[in-house]
Formats: sequence, C-alpha cells, structure tokens
Amino acid sequence: MAEAHQAVAFQFTITPEGMDLQLSYQALHQIYRSGLRSWKKRISRMQNRVIKGVYPASPSSWLFVVIAILATMYMRSDPSMGLIAKIQHVLMCTGRPLKTNQTIFQTMLSALVFSTLLWLSVILALRFCLKLLLSYHRWMFEKHGRTSTTTKVWVTLLRLLSGRKPLLYSYQTSLPHLPVPTIKDTLSRYLESVQPLLTGPGFERMTGLANQFESSLGNRLQRYLKLKALWATNYVSDWWEEYIYLRSRGPIMVNSNYYGMDFLYVTPTSVQAARAGNTITALLLYRRKVNREELKPVEIRSTLSDTLVQFQCERMFNTTRTPGIETDVLQHWQDSEFVAVYHRGRFFRLWVYQAGRLLSPREIQSQVQRILDDPSPPQPGEEKLGALTAGDRVAWSEVRKRHFCAGVNRRSLDVIERAAFFVTLDEEDQGMRGDDPAGNLDRYAKSLLHGKCYDRWFDKSFSIIVYKNGKNGLNAEHSWADAPTVAHLWEYTLATDAFQLGYTEDGHCKGEVDRSLPHPQRLLWDIPSEVQAQVSSSLAVAQQLADDVDCHVFPFRDFGKGRIKKLRISPDAFIQLSLQLAYYRDRGGFCLTYEASMTRLFREGRTETVRSCSNESCDFVKALAGGEEEEHCRQLFRRAAEKHQNLYRLAMTGDGIDRHLFCLYVVSKYLGVDSPFLKEVLSEPWRLSTSQTPLQQMELFDLKNNPEFISLGGGFGPVADDGYGVSYIIVGEDMINFHVSSKHSCSGTVIDRSKPIVGCSVSSRQKIAFSSFPSTFFLPLWR
Repeated sequence: MAEAHQAVAFQFTITPEGMDLQLSYQALHQIYRSGLRSWKKRISRMQNRVIKGVYPASPSSWLFVVIAILATMYMRSDPSMGLIAKIQHVLMCTGRPLKTNQTIFQTMLSALVFSTLLWLSVILALRFCLKLLLSYHRWMFEKHGRTSTTTKVWVTLLRLLSGRKPLLYSYQTSLPHLPVPTIKDTLSRYLESVQPLLTGPGFERMTGLANQFESSLGNRLQRYLKLKALWATNYVSDWWEEYIYLRSRGPIMVNSNYYGMDFLYVTPTSVQAARAGNTITALLLYRRKVNREELKPVEIRSTLSDTLVQFQCERMFNTTRTPGIETDVLQHWQDSEFVAVYHRGRFFRLWVYQAGRLLSPREIQSQVQRILDDPSPPQPGEEKLGALTAGDRVAWSEVRKRHFCAGVNRRSLDVIERAAFFVTLDEEDQGMRGDDPAGNLDRYAKSLLHGKCYDRWFDKSFSIIVYKNGKNGLNAEHSWADAPTVAHLWEYTLATDAFQLGYTEDGHCKGEVDRSLPHPQRLLWDIPSEVQAQVSSSLAVAQQLADDVDCHVFPFRDFGKGRIKKLRISPDAFIQLSLQLAYYRDRGGFCLTYEASMTRLFREGRTETVRSCSNESCDFVKALAGGEEEEHCRQLFRRAAEKHQNLYRLAMTGDGIDRHLFCLYVVSKYLGVDSPFLKEVLSEPWRLSTSQTPLQQMELFDLKNNPEFISLGGGFGPVADDGYGVSYIIVGEDMINFHVSSKHSCSGTVIDRSKPIVGCSVSSRQKIAFSSFPSTFFLPLWR
C-alpha cells in the first residue's frame, strides 16, 4: 500500500559489494516534526503544572521575593529574624574557616533557600484562604439585588486572590471538599419531599422507618461515611461513577448515553464531507485548548467569580468505556493523532496530523471524501459490529475477551478505542425539513439517541454523527462526565464551525490540500461465526429497546426567560412548576421528580438531585387546576418557585438528599447489613426525570445579530419504563427548547395524543403533545 511505503524512513539491502542504504528524507522530516510536536506538548504540560502548582501566586513572584530578601539584607537588615543564619549553619559542611567569597556564596544560598521557603509558605497560606473563600456559599441564598455586606467583602477578597488569569485546572486543589450532611437533616428533608406523594398511613409508615434507621443503623453508617470523607477527595463521585454507571450490566444505549443537536434553523453547508471536516477540526482545536489549559474555568455568576471544577475535561478525548463481567472500566490514553470513522458498514482510521501538523479543514474534508468515495464492501461481520456496544455488557465483555485480545481484531479495536473520538458518516438526511418539520425533528432525535443500533460506537466518550445533508449531532457516553461538560464542548464546536472556520461560497472547507496525504486506512477484521451470532443477539436486544423509545422535540417560541424574569421568577423554577402542572393534568396526580443539579462548587463534584415535587408545588398545581382565585394562585406560585430555588441551592451547596442516602446504602452493602428504609428509598422510581442544558459560552453566539443560529440542545431516554425524560434549554430571551422521551410500551406515557389531556382546555392544534404544555399551561399565569 502507498501509505505503508511512505511511512518507511529508510531501507537497506545487503549485497556482495556491501550494504546499500536508502534514506527517505521526507519521512525523516516527518518523524522530526512529529517528535518536535511531542516535546513541545511535554514542555507545555510541565509549564502548566508549575503554574497550577503555585496558583494563586505566579512563578515570577518567586523572583520578586528573592530580590526583596536580598535587598533588605544589603541594607543590613535581617528579615528572617535569624533563620537565614541558622540555614547557613546547617549548610556548612566543615568547621574550617571559609574564605570571603565562600562566605558570601553560602549567605546568598541561605537567603535563596529562605526566600523559597517563605514563598512556598505564602502560597500555602493563599491557597488556604482561597479554599475558605470558596467554601462560602451564603451568597446563593440572598435575593437578587440584595447583596449583604458580608458577601460584598467576600467578593472583594476573592477577586484579590484570583485576580491573575487562571488556567483550566488552577482551582482544583483550592476547591473545598463536599461536606457530609447530618443524618437528621437528610432524613427531615427526605420526609418533606415524599409527603405530597404518600397517603396518611403511607407517610406514617415511612416516618417510622426513617426514625428507626436514624436511631439504629444510620449513625453507624454515617461514621464510616465521615471516615471516607476525611481521606477521599469527594465522598460521592467515585461510588457514583462506579455503581450508577460502570456496574450497570444492561445496554448503555438509550439507558445512559445522551445526545446533542445541531442548529435548529441553519445548516452551514450541505456538503457532508465539508461539515465533517470543520466539525473534526473544531473538536481538535478544543482538545488543544484543553491540553494547554487555555479554557477559562466556568463561572456560575461572573459578578461573584465563583468558579466550577473542571476535572471532567481530562477524560473528554481519547477515552473509551471497556466492558467487564462485573464492572466496566474507563480507559484514557494520551493524545491520539487519528479519529475512527464508520461509513456504510466499514471502519477507517483517519489521521488528522501530518508530521506534527494538524491538517487543515479542507485536507480533512478531502480525506473524508475519500472514505465516502471508497467502493469497497464491508468485510464479513463488520457492518453491524458496533451492535456489541449497544447490547448487554456481559455478553460484549465475554466476546471481547475471547475474540478481540490478539491479532488483527485487537489491532483494529485498539484503533477505535484509542481514537480521539468516533465519527459516523450517516447515509440519511436529518433535521427540521420538508413537509413534516415536527416529525422530522423527532426522527432526528431518535437517530442521534440510538441510530441503527450498530452504526455508532456507544463505548466512546463521545461520537460525532454527520448526516448526508450536512446536519450533524453528538452522542455521549455518560460515565466519564455530565452533560454541562459535553455541552461546553459542543457549543464551542458549533460556534467555531460556523463563525471562525466557515465555508467557501460552494459549501466547501477553507484551506489548502496536500494531495500527497496517505489515504485513510481500512480496519481489518476476522469475525468468526460465533461473534456474528453474538452481534445479531446484541442487535436484537438494542433494536427492541430503540423501537420502544418515543422522542419529541418541541421548540417553544411564545415567550422565554426575558418575560419570565420580568416577574422576578427563576426561569428554571418556572419551567419545573410547569412540568408539575403538566404531569398532573396528564396523569391526574404527582410523582417523584428528578432534576439534575451540579455540585461542581466542590472538588470533583458531579451532580445532586433536586426533588422538584414539593408540598408548595403541589399546593399551587391543585389550586390552579381547581380554578381558585388568580391572586391566590399567584401567591402559591411565588411560594412554590422560591421553595424550588431553595431546594436547588441546597443541592448545589452540598445539602442535598439523594447522594447522601446513596452513599449510606453503599456503606451498608459493604458492611453486609440490610436497611428496609434505604432499600425502599433507593428503589423509588423517578417517573419524571428532568435536566436543563445550560448555555455557558454566550460570547460565542451573537443571537441578536444571528437569531437563526439557535441551539436545539439535547436529550436523553426515560429513566422509568412508565415515566418521562424531559430535557430543556433556555435559548436567548424568547425561546425554550424541550426534548421529551417516553416508552411506547407504557400506554400512560404516550407523548403525542390525539385527544385532550385531563383538565386541559383544547388548543387550536389538532393534537396536543405532552411537550407542548408551555403554550397551554403557561398562559393562566399571565391572566
């Protein structure tokens, strides 16, 4: 093959006349450039480690301290109060008299050692102060526009300490550890959360179980949990990752993985290879920023400079979830110089670097086009091989161990797993188009969620899907990071693709093309009949799961957060209360509701649950559904909104309910003891699972001047078989996008209905969709 010959740097043959050595200077130059890039990356990482290690000080501050100490000594003043002399005494290796120049040298060396120790001590003190400042969260509980004097002083001190531009991971070691709530507070908040969902006798029984747990087993489990919190960076995250994600033996497709969509109204180009070229380039530019730590840490409120931990970015690229019998393992490699590509049943390795240089978008487009033009058929068993990652994990683990640990299969699987990410060149057209835009959006969501069940590699940290008409999207594995991290990546990718890289007038990528680039490499497989049988079995499991999922995407344009904020109401609380009202009118009752909240104010923090169904929200819904007076409904609404905001703040500041109970349950399993209370709590179904996709990089999208570049956000599958999964993104001031999922197998959760929902007046539409509740349910709040 041509690409194999080009990779050879030298050849030699032995003849009777001697050895004939032939050098390829072009190949040697490529090796030199590649090695140079590798060393530059190493030096950059070492430099970043030093900068992070001394933050919030700077490396140059060491020189300032040294000069200051030497200057004071020159003026015959001892700033060390005798410590420099003691250091000099320790450094003296002999009792013999020293010459003048030796004495000066030892004095200078002693001053240098003292200055370094003083500098390190100041850094530790500053870090301690920064951690104390970042442990202050009372500002979250203050009403908007009513900042206390304490918070103002806190803001000033925090800005003084974090004034220098931080790197991506600069705050990691300064963030506080997640605190362990008290048993009494957690149980009290839990009972309050389930009170509106239980009848009188049921609530009394649950109260008795909680009291029995607190007085007996609870305190014992709490002691073990506090012991873990003393030495663990985060007492929740490692167990959450392992037991909630990696130990799940069912399919991760639909059940765990989630998706992200392209722009709603705009497709920057209809050329599939060009869209793939720019998308791959933008993702690799983001990886470069992550490696160089050039991304600024995400802030909750820029006015308060409260910074979120970004440790999840470390495993964003070059990461794969590998299956195991009892638990999966996340494997992460150093930067890969290639991506894995799937097209028409074939797998390819696409090199994106040449001699240490990132290929231009036009060059990547050219390479992708070579894959699209490749007429070769799939090898036997290759086309649907990806179904192994969509089925049961145990079956995939056994097949992988027997048939993918050596030979050609091992080498090809290594390419996929070590790739920066996975790319699918889909043969379908997707997006909001044609005569049925709403239905096409729903099909677009289902395609991103599961595709054909074999044309995605669901084990990769994330996979990019580029459709035939130029639309794209993303499917992400959930164990390594939460949605806000992936949303940050996808925002950057879409903005860089559309506004920075751009396209020519005929829809192609910009840049020059090196025609001598080696072709993408076909991956070779040897798939025996036993593996093909397991592929068919896994595909059947995945197909049944995919066929059962119903998805609906609803762009709501009647109003957005601009109008909501005029009422001085949190947009998130507004939407969550509307969801409670929608579910009540849909099912005639209430259910346990999950809303994801981040705990990234703490080191290695991930998520916490906000139990959105509260006594206050139920009172409001019942009053509105019962037709009570408008003023009374407004009062109940504001009370419920404030309650929801308080629950959200408690979750963010480490006083949530569910992660604490979850960890207590894990401890009980380690100790081999059973708790009827914990067992019942952990088995309660979340029939309404909700999550907000945040817009974090508003500076990338100028929605006022480019209103057509509206993000659709993303979604996920339902958590419970008889429940709904609802994801929403608040876009700009006048739009909210909803993604709703359920299962066809449950007749009570049909998303698209052809009859009115209970208690709801019929709108002008012929069909009322569950996800179209805003247009029907929001309006009474404005009357």
